[in-house]
Amino acid sequence: MHPETRLQLQHVRAADLRAEADAYRIAAETKSPGRLRARVGWTLVEVGLRLASAPRAAVAAC
Repeated sequence: MHPETRLQLQHVRAADLRAEADAYRIAAETKSPGRLRARVGWTLVEVGLRLASAPRAAVAAC
């Protein structure tokens, strides 16, 4: 194989790997808000359950 051909193939492969890395990076960034939204949602559910099950003090009638 001619050295120039091998070098061109390496450049093409490197460009493909960079494109895959960019696509993965973009996909990973878009998944983060969904996970954060789910965590905030479950935290709100937990707080709501704690408020609903908290013992209430008796109110004195005057």
